[in-house]
Amino acid sequence: MAKIDEVKEILNTLRLFFSIGIGLITILTGTLINKEQSADIDKYFWLGSIVDIVLMIGMIKIISSIKRYTEEIRNL
Repeated sequence: MAKIDEVKEILNTLRLFFSIGIGLITILTGTLINKEQSADIDKYFWLGSIVDIVLMIGMIKIISSIKRYTEEIRNL
């Protein structure tokens, strides 16, 4: 397999993970907003908030990886 094909496959996988992550963040944030509006602040709310923040940090790392691999394709 050529190097460019390998990099493209990695890039496509990262884009897939990014899409799934954005979907998870959207659903989780909506659920957290609903719990907050119904005044149901419990340990699951705080656990969900922590998971939401971790997912957001993960998305930032995925974005930086996508940028790096895109630049690598440009250089090939």
